[in-house]
Amino acid sequence: MKKYYEIRLSGAGGQGLGLAGRVFSEAAIDSGYNVCQTQSYGPEARGGASRTDIIISKKEILYPNCRNLDILLAMNQESADKFGKSVKDEGIILVDTTFVNQIPEGRVYEYSLTSISMEEFKTPMAANIIAVGMLASLTRLFTLDAWIRAMKSRVPGRFIKMNLKAFELGHKEGREILHVEEGRIPLAYDRKQPVPDCLKNGI
Repeated sequence: MKKYYEIRLSGAGGQGLGLAGRVFSEAAIDSGYNVCQTQSYGPEARGGASRTDIIISKKEILYPNCRNLDILLAMNQESADKFGKSVKDEGIILVDTTFVNQIPEGRVYEYSLTSISMEEFKTPMAANIIAVGMLASLTRLFTLDAWIRAMKSRVPGRFIKMNLKAFELGHKEGREILHVEEGRIPLAYDRKQPVPDCLKNGI
C-alpha cells in the first residue's frame, strides 16, 4: 500500500457519508495511519450537497485539504460532475448508478448502490456501507479485520447487523470485479463458501 491517500466520499445530505467517513478513518487509524477527516454540507442537512474528505498518511499530515484524489465515491450526479476531474489518473471512482447516469472519465466502477440497498435491506440507508465494502476490496486498503473493528466501533448498535451484511455484500462485489479484471474465476464469491469469521461473529 502507498503511504498517503486522499479520499472523498460525496453525494447528497442524508446518504450517510459522515458515517462512511468515520468508518474509513477508524479503519485507517487501526492500521497505523495518521488521519485527517473533514466534512462539508450544502444549505440543507438532508438533500443538499455533502462530502466527507479523508487524508490518511504514514507521516504527519501538514495540509488538511484534499487536492488530488486517489479515491472518489460519487453518490449523485452533481458529485460526479464536480469532483470527477479532481481524481488522479491512477485513482479510482465509484459511482452510484441509481443517481449517476453521466459517467466521469477515468478508472470508474459503476454500481447501483442505493437500488441494491433497497432490494436487499428495504431501505436506502445501507448504500453508504455497501460502498465502503466495495472500496475496501477494490483498493485493498487495510485488513478485513480492521474494517470490521471500525464498523463495530462507529456504527450504532441497533444498525450493526444490517451494516455488517451491507459491508459483506459490497466487499464481495468489489472482489468479484477484481477477479474479473485479473482474468480469474471468482471462487471467493461462490455463495457456498463460508463467511469469514470476522463477519460471521458480528452478525
